[in-house]
Amino acid sequence: MIQPHKFLSKVFKQATWEEDDSKNEVFITFDDGPIPEVTPWVLDEADKWNAKLTFFCVGDNVRKYPDVFNEVLKRGHAVGNHTFNHLRGWACNKETYFENVDKASEYIQSDYFRPPHGQIFPWYQDELKKRFKKIVMWSLLSYDYDPDRTGKQVFKTVEKRIKPGSVIVFHDSLKAQERMRYAFPKTLELIAQKGYKTQVFK
Repeated sequence: MIQPHKFLSKVFKQATWEEDDSKNEVFITFDDGPIPEVTPWVLDEADKWNAKLTFFCVGDNVRKYPDVFNEVLKRGHAVGNHTFNHLRGWACNKETYFENVDKASEYIQSDYFRPPHGQIFPWYQDELKKRFKKIVMWSLLSYDYDPDRTGKQVFKTVEKRIKPGSVIVFHDSLKAQERMRYAFPKTLELIAQKGYKTQVFK
């Protein structure tokens, strides 16, 4: 879903789907990294616009590429837990899932969590809130990972729906990079044109 149905935000009441729309702020997030082939390029593009991002990191990628992860932190961006192995929450039992979340926390010190694919059961929320300040979902999914879309289509999706308080999802992954490399810089330009400011979660 590009934009989540209101039904989901009622079921997952403890999750953050969007932020305060009274401020001219938007929240750009990246999932599934960090990886050396893509993440450094994202950081360089963000620097061009003085943009601050939130990277929801896969713990095993942080383990494999600590220098890339440390560069994310060094440049002033926020990070979040995206499980250790990018687990689908509906495909494993609760014990396995939280063991994987906790393993990721050994590598990623963060108050923020995003479930891969948006998959958690509603009754996981209380347990997650014991571990994290925010369970972050999204209000605008770019679909940059969809091979049936072009970079222009990905950008048009963002352009049509972006507004103050938007929580936007891109991916610093090999699968998404072709479309993301087109859409992300144009999104940063659009944000500047609209007078918005990129912000990290608090």
